[in-house]
Amino acid sequence: MKEFQTSKAIQRLPDQFFATLIDKLNAYENKGWDTINLGQGNPDQPTPDHIVESLKEAADNPEFHQYPPFHGYPFFKEAIAEFYKREYDVDLDPETEIAIMPGSKTGLVELSQCFLDPGDVALVPDPGYPDYWSGIEMVGAEMKPMPLLAENQFLPDYEAIDAESWEKARLMFLNYPNNPTGATADKAFYEETIKEAEKHDVCVIHDFAYGAIGFDGVKPLSFMQVEGAKNVGVEVYTMSKTFNMAGWRVAFAVGNPSVIKAIETIQDHYFCSIFGGLQKASATALLSSQAGVEELAATYEHRRDLLLSGLEEAGYHVEPCKGSFFAWLRVPEGYTSQSFADALLEETGLFVAPGIGFGASGEGYVRIGLNNSEETLQDAVVRFKKFAEK
Repeated sequence: MKEFQTSKAIQRLPDQFFATLIDKLNAYENKGWDTINLGQGNPDQPTPDHIVESLKEAADNPEFHQYPPFHGYPFFKEAIAEFYKREYDVDLDPETEIAIMPGSKTGLVELSQCFLDPGDVALVPDPGYPDYWSGIEMVGAEMKPMPLLAENQFLPDYEAIDAESWEKARLMFLNYPNNPTGATADKAFYEETIKEAEKHDVCVIHDFAYGAIGFDGVKPLSFMQVEGAKNVGVEVYTMSKTFNMAGWRVAFAVGNPSVIKAIETIQDHYFCSIFGGLQKASATALLSSQAGVEELAATYEHRRDLLLSGLEEAGYHVEPCKGSFFAWLRVPEGYTSQSFADALLEETGLFVAPGIGFGASGEGYVRIGLNNSEETLQDAVVRFKKFAEK
């Protein structure tokens, strides 16, 4: 069969890290192995009933059977503005400071397409979410990794970025609470970020995917809460983690009007917004009681405590995650992140994500997801202990 040559943009794309991981897990499961998937960040709880019911009702509305407005329904944007005002005391103009996205993953790729040209530089967290790389590679721009190290609380050191990189940089990706380290950022860090962004004319993209998941009584800070943030960038928020709506593919960006306009412009050519019923149900989620969200965060915190205490007892060192639903585990001496992940899977059936898949600075760690029941995590701890005893 004839094989057609793909574009250089497609050829530049890296292998999709998570797709490759799941292919590996499936190969073991197809052999009948007893595995525990700790490698994915896929919420395991169902979407709350009141959100599902809202979608069911909306599906009967003939208005939503037609094409939605290109930039989304005003009621959804107004709900987003109300949500940000209630949760973070941030004022947003629904018309100019909010863009609706078919999932944050899509939006993060689009942002590179909107603002990067060949030869431009994007500053990316290392380790960080691998899909930041996809859009950068697609447009032929360059990545400048910003190492996130334990000794710096997994925050980038802006003084370590060379002058040439600052000169060529047009975008900076940040993500707190952080995937994969579980670290959080404070106001002082965001103030420093805004200062550097203004100095070097860099647009900041803050990925706030885990914004609702903070531990030990501390609510994660929105980048938009800090004075000047709206002037230098946007924040991307997804419904996936906060409301267990990962399969629904609904997200939005808030902040700088010029960035919002660019997102909506590129999406005019890709999409005709998203199904109105999804927008209606998402508005319901944002405007309803957030008690379920608080319970969800408490569930992840309880799972974190159970897992970390068990691993520490077994002699493993785990960085104390302050948010997100991930634990960042140092691999034992004598292993790389990949060899440790492979050994765990082959000898115990535990499937974890090797840190090297998130960037060079992820070497020496594996990421463990908290997206399993308490019973499953207890089983995982037993397997970790047996591995350690060997």
